[in-house]
Amino acid sequence: MSHPFSTAFREVVAASCLAFPRLPYEGAELKRSAVAVVLVEADDDSGETAFLLTRRAPKLRAHAGQWALPGGRCDPGETLEEAALRELHEELGLRLGPEHVLGVLDDYATRSGYAITPVVVWLDDAAALAPNPDEVASVHHIRLDHIAGEDAVEFFAIPESERPVIRLHFGDRHIHAPTAALLYQLRELVAGRVTRVADLEQPVFAWR
Repeated sequence: MSHPFSTAFREVVAASCLAFPRLPYEGAELKRSAVAVVLVEADDDSGETAFLLTRRAPKLRAHAGQWALPGGRCDPGETLEEAALRELHEELGLRLGPEHVLGVLDDYATRSGYAITPVVVWLDDAAALAPNPDEVASVHHIRLDHIAGEDAVEFFAIPESERPVIRLHFGDRHIHAPTAALLYQLRELVAGRVTRVADLEQPVFAWR
């Protein structure tokens, strides 16, 4: 299914986010963090909508080299939206205001002790994109229609957990939860479905 990068599609996503019955994390104490799910025009001249996905710098202390959405821990007194926009500026050089925020999806509790909140953001022009090399090795525009098919999502079992592990495929690459879980919920939202992801597991290597 096509998702043209347009004002009309922005309004559709904004309306879906507004109507989304968000589930905040309410379990045991976890550190709060927020990530920016940035919707932007694809960089392949297709006119399609994409999201920005980063590859973490190889020298980072935690999760080096992994696929990730721009984001990080919330500072004291910050809202989730403010934290996501601040991290977006620190990692990718994009300074956006609250008017760019379309909505907030479900929190996802990680094995490493965080409750991650995805904040959906619309970026009209990516010309100012300037990745911070201390945090980001590369930035990729992943088209929404490339994760829309059933073959883009895989669920499998591991002996360490009763929860299914999610793996998201795009091209010859793949990502796992938490990032895969957050993007899977975005994919479902764009398709007009409310799909919960809190019960989707991370691979064991991401439990630290």
